[in-house]
Amino acid sequence: MLTVVLVTVGVRCGGHDGPAVAARAGETASGGAHSGPPPGAGPDGRPAEKKASAAPAPPPRPLPRSPATTLRVPSLGIDAPIVPLRLGPGRHLGTPPLDRPSLVGWYAGGPTPGERGTAVVVGHRDTKTGPAVFAGLARVARGARIEARRADGRTAVYTVDRVRVFDKATFPDKEVYGPARRPELRVLTCGGLFRRATGYTSNVVVFAHLTATR
Repeated sequence: MLTVVLVTVGVRCGGHDGPAVAARAGETASGGAHSGPPPGAGPDGRPAEKKASAAPAPPPRPLPRSPATTLRVPSLGIDAPIVPLRLGPGRHLGTPPLDRPSLVGWYAGGPTPGERGTAVVVGHRDTKTGPAVFAGLARVARGARIEARRADGRTAVYTVDRVRVFDKATFPDKEVYGPARRPELRVLTCGGLFRRATGYTSNVVVFAHLTATR
């Protein structure tokens, strides 16, 4: 469980309502009575049988522990190797090497892909040489897949629930890093405004949960 870590990644690091219904059930659009069977009836006028709704698929079982090796976000074209990260001075989580901006870091002290709990992944938005692996992370859509390959050959598939941008000065540690009963994933990078003296002002955080294993 990771509850007190302040992650500082990188060095620069309303839809509208649908169309209105033109006519009430049992009436034509011009207002006349419908000549067919009454609503809810079959062709012979008898009450129609209700179709059974499909039961939601059960959530996948959590996987046993196995280190992460590769992270894929197909909608963003991300397919990146993973390096393990640990806590440094002040219990801050480290970042992947600046000279290798295509790497993703997985917090080795937390859950591995598919394990129960809150797993944490970080990566750079950019470096002094240009864009990095998570340059487009803020654009990932709700419902998008995030796939984490494991050392045992299995893959944990997460589905994005939401994306938030939090100011680093008021970063909600418990909301982001708090324990979870199911396998969940947090993916972080820099966001907000860039200031030469202090870097980016915010963090982009992607919240996702496990929906499949293979």
